[in-house]
Amino acid sequence: MRVFQDNSEIFNLLSEGVSEGIIVVNKKQEIVAANSSAEEMFGYEPDELYGKSLNVLIPQKYRHGHDEHYKGFMQKREKRQMGKSLDLSALRKDGTEFPVEVGLNPFELAGETYSMALVIDITERKLREKELSHWAKIFNESLSEIYIFDAKTYAFINVNKEALRNTGYSFEEFKGFSPKNIICNYSDDDFHELLKPLQSGEQVKIKSESLLQRKNGTKYPIEIHLQLSMVGDREAYVAMVMDITDRKNYTKRLEKQVEERTEELRKALAKEKELGELKTRFLSLVSHEFKTPLSGIMTSITLLSKYTETSQQEKREKHVNTIKGKVRYLNNILNDFLSVERLETGKVTYKVEKFPLSKLVNEVIYNANMLLKTGQKINYPENIDGINVWFDEKIMELVLSNLLHNAIKYSPEETVISIIVKQEKYKLSIQIVDQGIGIPLKEQKHIFNRYYRAENALLTQGTGIGLNIAKQHLENLKGSLEFISEENKGSTFTMSIPVETQVK
Repeated sequence: MRVFQDNSEIFNLLSEGVSEGIIVVNKKQEIVAANSSAEEMFGYEPDELYGKSLNVLIPQKYRHGHDEHYKGFMQKREKRQMGKSLDLSALRKDGTEFPVEVGLNPFELAGETYSMALVIDITERKLREKELSHWAKIFNESLSEIYIFDAKTYAFINVNKEALRNTGYSFEEFKGFSPKNIICNYSDDDFHELLKPLQSGEQVKIKSESLLQRKNGTKYPIEIHLQLSMVGDREAYVAMVMDITDRKNYTKRLEKQVEERTEELRKALAKEKELGELKTRFLSLVSHEFKTPLSGIMTSITLLSKYTETSQQEKREKHVNTIKGKVRYLNNILNDFLSVERLETGKVTYKVEKFPLSKLVNEVIYNANMLLKTGQKINYPENIDGINVWFDEKIMELVLSNLLHNAIKYSPEETVISIIVKQEKYKLSIQIVDQGIGIPLKEQKHIFNRYYRAENALLTQGTGIGLNIAKQHLENLKGSLEFISEENKGSTFTMSIPVETQVK
């Protein structure tokens, strides 16, 4: 346990920016380290988990078999994911249980064997799954027949229970069908013409009437409502079919309700896909942005051990400064991740006060000067000495620093970066004008998206978080962040704040 006390600063640096809980136990299943996310997740005070048995986090119903599972896991010493195919839960200090997903990873440190658990609270995911299950139940129990078929092959992907009941076909039989097999009065050309407005995007939904033939050969009149949608990553048509033989009036009233529920299901599925893509981008970003500075730190540490002579002090200091710079960069990344988490959870508090604009601008430019490339120059704004600002000073410094650092980073050597201040009746605007690489037109609509980076900026270090954080903070304080840009010519970012800002 001593080794984690000796390395607590490194553990905190690498773990405190992670929203997932991290628990490390020794071979006796004693907790030797836990990050603040884990302590908050399980309801413990800082360092309160240290030295406790892992059993305090495991519900009673799982404890009887846990020791054997743990021994087997440590003997194999392989990574393991738990909770994806099982309903796994954990125990808070107050005795309440909550669903989790756990990733286990054994490792050795200083001759001792440990196991690290990455714990994810999946309460929200379970709620979403329950909601998706609810919409799936609506799909199957709808009084309307619902058919989903592939947009390219027209082969059926899914049909609901009402469709099976009314047509008499089994689901297995539908797998070999397309709509042309059951709709009576449409030829191949007719069916293709029917779908054309959806394929071209001219219409979002089309309605038609036809006859549908059951398995037993009988036919019944139907009203078809067709729209183009997505099933996972597959483009498909959703057809809601009304049997209008005896209940035409009833189905008309039901139509709107079924359409609304189908749309809600589509949105829920799209949201789940979006969350998955966001998580993938985040993990890729963390892996890339941490790997480079950590490699630099390891290289400098290795070289430091070789410079043992007094005459080599200058070389030692060079590598110490490299390590400091890399650690500072990692710390800034973690701070960005923490800012995102606070913004998402609404834990941000603002302190609006009066301060001279020149003081803030001087500090930001002073710090930015240390980042300038060869021949780069910052033009100081004119006539700002008498301007006092009523705003959150730290947020304004964060935003202005982010914009100025970006201008330096994405501009070549021997260029000028200008800061222009415009004071109007109801707002104060600060522009950062550079002569950099600019933002491609097709990518400008995404530039404030979290983790997004333009193609021409991928070779430059960055997380794609800064502009997203800056824009959210400004909008929370009734300000705005806008830009104009032209590729290979430069960008102008404009931060605007109201003359008087009131935050409740």
